[in-house]
Amino acid sequence: MKARMEARWTRLAAALLAALGLSAALAAAGAHAASAQAPAGKPVQLALIEGMSGPFADAGAAVERNLRFGVERVNARGGVTLADGRHPLELVVLDSKGSTEAALMQLRAAADRHIGFVLQGNSSAVAAALVAAIDRQNAREPENRELFLNYSADDPALTNANCSFWHFRFDAHAGMRMDALADVIAADKSVKKVWLLNQDYSFGHDVSTLARAALAKQRPDIAVVGDEFHPIGRVKDFAPYIAKIRASGADAVITGNWGSDLTLLVKAAREQGLDTRFYTFYGNSLGAPAALGEAGVKRVIAVADWHPNAGGAASDAWYAAFRARYPAAQDDYPVLRMEMMVEMLAQAMTKAGSAQPEAVAKALEGMRFNGDAAGFHPMWMRADDHQAIQPLYVMQMDKQGMPGVRYDNEGSGYGFRTVLALPAERTAPATVCKMKRP
Repeated sequence: MKARMEARWTRLAAALLAALGLSAALAAAGAHAASAQAPAGKPVQLALIEGMSGPFADAGAAVERNLRFGVERVNARGGVTLADGRHPLELVVLDSKGSTEAALMQLRAAADRHIGFVLQGNSSAVAAALVAAIDRQNAREPENRELFLNYSADDPALTNANCSFWHFRFDAHAGMRMDALADVIAADKSVKKVWLLNQDYSFGHDVSTLARAALAKQRPDIAVVGDEFHPIGRVKDFAPYIAKIRASGADAVITGNWGSDLTLLVKAAREQGLDTRFYTFYGNSLGAPAALGEAGVKRVIAVADWHPNAGGAASDAWYAAFRARYPAAQDDYPVLRMEMMVEMLAQAMTKAGSAQPEAVAKALEGMRFNGDAAGFHPMWMRADDHQAIQPLYVMQMDKQGMPGVRYDNEGSGYGFRTVLALPAERTAPATVCKMKRP
């Protein structure tokens, strides 16, 4: 089975890339092509600070795969062009074990090695701590500055009240994602009552607040009939919550839950015969479709910057290239924005002719990505707050093979179809950022 899957993806990659007039060898080259074609200059190091061990190890490994994919593709084209010639990028992985304290220790280790670029995203709390530490570091040691590239931490404050010149976010923040979900809810006139159920920590409370604001703006007729928080990762039986949702008459549930807190919630709804839709932030996240299984079909709605069934030959080709590089089913978790982050960073270095963080930051401000992926995913970095502006997709879970679901997730047999595609211009949020520049 595994061999057949690998062969299928290899054939798909070659066919799609040939149709676009690209080199199949380049798309699938990976590390071998990178090492063969990489320039001889000293590598520009990028420090990935993420939980590579402990409870978040799977998520950390998925991030590393996506970033390494981007680094390899940049290096296969010759790396970055600085004032003294071409240089390859090098990903340096530093394990934070999912801990804020350990992440700060690894940040110090990166500074000691004079690594000027820090990549992190799998926790907004960690991101906030890193931003504060980098602000202090850059003020204290201007000759040893660091630039923070954020691929997932989605607390809106990071590009609003707490914005920093040294921080760039390449993901849509939680408010942008909530607005996209609210667009779909607003169009469904059958929704009259909504229940909010979230994990009891900062992000869960953000989702609740953002949901109320978005609904009040787009569908003030919808009643919020429940707004509840539960301990994160500790609820084993969501039946009591489902009973309350049923008693309220809620037509929809909005939740920022992830991991087992999401899968157990949706499965409990199916077991209890609750026929309602779950509007989620992470219904398509690592491992979620397989864990949800049949319980998620047509019930789970998610939002993301891209997904495999987004459509178009260029999108298919990019996905095929990723699968050719990582053919194992369990590695089928491509995150387009992570590769685009690496591409934009490389483009900024070449534009600046420098790998100095301040020069690269100034080159990133206002940058519009014009690489291979721009044809299907236009993206730019807003200078006002360092928030990336890009398309967003709201999607519904279904079985592979159903209309709009050509590809499944991680070999699960379940994937997502697009129900709303928002162009980048429609996703741009307001900001209260007052950037202090050096």
